[in-house]
Amino acid sequence: MRPIRFERGFTNNAPGSVLACFGETRVLCTATWQDSVPPFLQGKGRGWLTAEYSMLPASTNSRKSRDRAGKVDGRSVEIQRLIGRALRAVVAFDQMTERTIWVDCDVIQADGGTRTAAISGAWVALHDCMRAMDGRRILRSWPLTGQLGAVSVGVVKGEPVCDLDYREDSSADVDMNLVMTGDGDFVELQGSAEGATFGREKLDRMLAIGEAGIRQIFEAQRTALDLPE
Repeated sequence: MRPIRFERGFTNNAPGSVLACFGETRVLCTATWQDSVPPFLQGKGRGWLTAEYSMLPASTNSRKSRDRAGKVDGRSVEIQRLIGRALRAVVAFDQMTERTIWVDCDVIQADGGTRTAAISGAWVALHDCMRAMDGRRILRSWPLTGQLGAVSVGVVKGEPVCDLDYREDSSADVDMNLVMTGDGDFVELQGSAEGATFGREKLDRMLAIGEAGIRQIFEAQRTALDLPE
């Protein structure tokens, strides 16, 4: 694993605001709420969570064009759906009132693993947002059901590698992303062969090092939030 850091309170306006740092990758994750839910949930007494993801123009070596209304990068859409699915897996929405939590993940600097850094940092921002909601007494009870972390793994030059940077990712034979809860259950596995196929043995090794890496992320999250082991 690259050095991991979660810097809470990175901006002032959002109740949950975290700079997630995985090596040279930097993702600003914020969580806010609004006093409404989508039409399909109105009147049901449940909350909701949705996520958005983008890469800022100077986050890459060459300038990346901004996403605009009606012209959103397909990769951004895929990743923000992943972030939303992952976070919803650890939220008991029946313990929320009819409010929507918006999670925004903006990549400031990209050096590989932006989606996994976004998920891991977003969980910390979500925790702080829910603390603020709890302080305002707008939750029925604590709705977070567990921790959530994500990491990239792959095969580089025949060997499984965890938390790939851009150089490793661009030359990897296999690319995979793991999302896991604190109970050890997988929320999502995204994997594909890029330059060579992989067998069951390499898959098992990637899962093992990925789980070990996510355990380190959990520890960093708890440290940032001052939570007990």
